Amino acid sequence: MSRVEKDEAREERMYTEIIVDAYGAEEQAMGWYYYLDDALRFPFRARCIVKRAISPLKVGDVIDVLDMAPAEECEREMFVMMRWEKEGLGVPLSQLQALHADKQTQEAVEDWLYWVNRGYQFG
Repeated sequence: MSRVEKDEAREERMYTEIIVDAYGAEEQAMGWYYYLDDALRFPFRARCIVKRAISPLKVGDVIDVLDMAPAEECEREMFVMMRWEKEGLGVPLSQLQALHADKQTQEAVEDWLYWVNRGYQFG
């Protein structure tokens, strides 16, 4: 069961722009990756909205999102890079709410959150 109501405009964008012509999980993941890589304007501030066992972020933490994680890290879900020691660290985009971001970035992050919260998966 989905956690959010269906948004016809967002559904249309997902299926006609993001995962159009995607056959299988890998192509859908790369459709999302390239959509987000193109739409997100880095850097932007984001707030952690959900705790994940794979991430050091706590709910309420505010971070600077610097870039997309490498494509090979985004084959199952989308990760973005944040400052972390010298190298940076990839964290799940599904943990974040964009703050102080332009309209295009806000929409793209919300598109991904919608996909996740509707329970959609690659494949």
